[in-house]
Amino acid sequence: MSYYRILGFEKEPFSTSPDPEFLYLAQGHQATLTNVLIELRLRRGLSVVLGDVGTGKTTLSRKLIQALRERGDFIVHYVLDPCFESEQEFLYSLVRNFSINLESYTGHRQGEVGRASVLDMKEAVEKYLYEKTVIGNKTVVLIVDEAQKLNEASLEMLRVILNYETNDTKLLQLALFGQLELHSKIMKYPNFMDRISFKYTLNPLSLDEARQMIQFRIKKANYCSNARLFQDDAVEMIHKISQGYPRKITMLCHRALKQLVMRQKWAVDEEIVGEIISEDMRAGWLIQTHH
Repeated sequence: MSYYRILGFEKEPFSTSPDPEFLYLAQGHQATLTNVLIELRLRRGLSVVLGDVGTGKTTLSRKLIQALRERGDFIVHYVLDPCFESEQEFLYSLVRNFSINLESYTGHRQGEVGRASVLDMKEAVEKYLYEKTVIGNKTVVLIVDEAQKLNEASLEMLRVILNYETNDTKLLQLALFGQLELHSKIMKYPNFMDRISFKYTLNPLSLDEARQMIQFRIKKANYCSNARLFQDDAVEMIHKISQGYPRKITMLCHRALKQLVMRQKWAVDEEIVGEIISEDMRAGWLIQTHH
């Protein structure tokens, strides 16, 4: 039997998988989600969300996708790892991602897509966006995770595609989620920077937010007891060691609950968390400080 079922959970409460159902919307996360949704509905073009490793960008992007797919007027595409060596490779990925039939737009048969020119694929993407947005009255959204991996050619291609517009609307809505180095990369391209309609940097959680996040995930996993699993001193230590980074909080809580089962105790206290930290120190796995 899984450790979490022994403790009275129906689901694993502290999995590190980016499940949007388990995303605790702290103030910054809620503000980001609300604002990006508004920008997309208004078809404003480009939104950029920055954050250090482990601040919840990927899970937030999945939450955004979930919210958009619940509506019938959005066509959503997702790029998880945007490592493209050339304009042609990037455009080819868009053609595949959007399921664009090149033959209907350019005369190229689908089997010839690898030989289609950059100009042909740009034309096909523009016609596709026009058809879906203007004729079909849909909003086409491209969400890019790990956007700090975008190179100069890919950023330039996105800038070009953001220029596809009618008199009153952008044909493509773009949301970039990336680590902090994305900011310095974008700053090198004023023509791209100028197109950002919304930007936000996610910060680590406060102690109160960390406490609420832990309780939120416990509730989401359908905990069937009224017992308080994490004592205040344990939460304070978890927050201090994790520095408020959601992913680190999740991992520490997961390990603490496993210790709870092995020790046959009823609540995670400061002693349990302290021993996890001591174990990390002895093994050379002490959690690193963010700068």
